[in-house]
Amino acid sequence: MANLQIDFAGIKSPNPFWLASAPPANSAYQVQKAFEQGWGGAVWKTIGAPVLNVCNRYGTIDYKGTKIVGLNNIELISDRSIETNLKEIAEVKRNFPNHAVIVSVMVESEKKAWQEIVKRTEDTGCDGFELNFGCPHGMSERGMGSAMGQVPEYTCMVTEWVMEVATRPVIVKLTPNITDIVHPARAAVKGGATALSLINTINSIMGVDLDSFELKPNVGGKGGHGGLAGPAVKPIALHLLSAVASDREVQEAGLPISGIGGIETWQDAVEFMLLGATSVQVCTAVMHWGFRIVEDMIDGMSNWMDEKGFKTVDDFIGKSLPRISHFGDFDLGFQTVARVDHDKCIQCNLCYIACNDAAHQCIDLKDLKLTSDPSERFWPVVREDDCVGCALCSSVCPVDDCISMVEVESDRPHITWNELMKNRPEVVAQWDRMEEYREEANIHIH
Repeated sequence: MANLQIDFAGIKSPNPFWLASAPPANSAYQVQKAFEQGWGGAVWKTIGAPVLNVCNRYGTIDYKGTKIVGLNNIELISDRSIETNLKEIAEVKRNFPNHAVIVSVMVESEKKAWQEIVKRTEDTGCDGFELNFGCPHGMSERGMGSAMGQVPEYTCMVTEWVMEVATRPVIVKLTPNITDIVHPARAAVKGGATALSLINTINSIMGVDLDSFELKPNVGGKGGHGGLAGPAVKPIALHLLSAVASDREVQEAGLPISGIGGIETWQDAVEFMLLGATSVQVCTAVMHWGFRIVEDMIDGMSNWMDEKGFKTVDDFIGKSLPRISHFGDFDLGFQTVARVDHDKCIQCNLCYIACNDAAHQCIDLKDLKLTSDPSERFWPVVREDDCVGCALCSSVCPVDDCISMVEVESDRPHITWNELMKNRPEVVAQWDRMEEYREEANIHIH
């Protein structure tokens, strides 16, 4: 049997599946129920000075019958007192000593306030902290959350404050609402952080009611930006995770990463871990389906590991990172063409329409006389000499494996764009100038 246990910067957990700091991790009742269902850890909903929340708080994107493809929230940190939260955190840790209990914290930008809440929280016996530098709404307007995470100097400064007094691992949670997430990641490294987590939610407005003209969610007729989560953000989260996990400074520091953003299935979790995450945090999927989804996650990952021959999760964490490359290093001679399996084709002609209207007009409709039916419709046929291998047709096809992208011999040289350009001195000089500019602009975090 596969071993799902992890060691995250010294924090032990029976599996990599953690509740994210969010409504499902708001109380002892919820966290203990989650642990009973099989979750390996939880990041407690952010504690700090209690807030007064508004309603409505959530807005969603539903797409063609699928509920909550994306979820936007304007909920703030815990609305319960610090004392109540600390009492319940200690209770959970006593009852579940082998599960990971991490506490998310956020206070005003004062050294004394940060160090005081860390000291008080450590007395609960918690396993570590997550510094919330990512909340994009409500708290950021008060100079907290992403207002700090967007400024590398603040990220470094507050991390240093916490590290002066913390005796347990400190995870810095990064905001995606920034031009380059690597900068605050490096700042967290410089500040002495033990680990990183990403991504927090993405700034968004979910929509407008076409009858009332009100924004969603609606707070007494008014609305604004909130944090987007759910399956819709997964591709963005994977990109930002890979950017941080591939960064040389982060790698040299050896910081583990907790991956967050649109994780709903065991397959999602494996993808995050293949790109460098040691643990994964889940919120929206629990809000949609409840705690029991972890059972399928555990079984699915275990079975997949057995099939692949992986004994522990360490055997595959980061395994796809070496495949991350830059466009300039792609093989310009690699060529594929689309091929249609007419035994599977249902003659919907979506591939023909997509290619003809939005791609390269290399699919024809022909009478192949594949049946004896005189009313047989025409079949899509790819002109391979004209196919550029864009893969749009296979993407729109509703039948699995009906259209395959097949590698073929190419008359183009197998060379990269960088290799093609390296003998052009004006291009090299331009790249050098851009690199010098980047180094000057980032001097403050090195």
